[in-house]
Amino acid sequence: MDATPGSIQYVWFAWSSAFLVPWIILFMFFPAQRGIMLRASLLTAPFGLTEPLFVPDYWNPPSLFDLAQTSGFDIESVIFCFAIGGVGAVLYNVLTGRKPVAMNAHEKQSRRHRFHGLALLSPVAAFLALYFLPWNPIYPAIIAMLTGSIATMVCRPDLAAKTSIGGAVFLGYYTVFMASLQWLAPGYIEEVWNLDVLTGIVVIGIPIEELLFAVSFGMYWAGAYEHISWKH
Repeated sequence: MDATPGSIQYVWFAWSSAFLVPWIILFMFFPAQRGIMLRASLLTAPFGLTEPLFVPDYWNPPSLFDLAQTSGFDIESVIFCFAIGGVGAVLYNVLTGRKPVAMNAHEKQSRRHRFHGLALLSPVAAFLALYFLPWNPIYPAIIAMLTGSIATMVCRPDLAAKTSIGGAVFLGYYTVFMASLQWLAPGYIEEVWNLDVLTGIVVIGIPIEELLFAVSFGMYWAGAYEHISWKH
């Protein structure tokens, strides 16, 4: 479908809902990962409420009931964040067949864990420190997640491989969805993303900011559950 005004009204809802399909498949066929998926999704879903930080500065998608345009909030963002949170947390586990196990008391006493709380809070601190600079809000969001990824690997070297590989895996996963959006709704990206204020760099028609988001999110969220819950 062409991205004409009438045809794009429900694209964001359809696209965000499409992310639920692999979520449901993973939940059905990998029961060992269900608990992680649910907890991770419930943690990420509220981040959908940060959409007013990005609309209309980063993008301005037509949404159900025109919520994004009238309030900045929308239902689609909560769906999207819920879906990518659960999938991002378990993709590495599914591909490697691993199931996180609790750390013992001795492992928790490692000197590195003195910075456990600081490492977990580092993405929030980085975002707040960078958000008010004169640039698009997507960039502090990306840097914040990369900061959290680095902090995770410093505090938890055992999660370094999962963090780095998780970024690459989620990048591939997300690229498929972005490419599908471009194919099924030609012109939508140009219509909705605020490309004039971004770098203007596109890769196979995808704004590089979206790819950087995918890498940084995949890196951080791949190990976030284990980091928060003291598992490995």
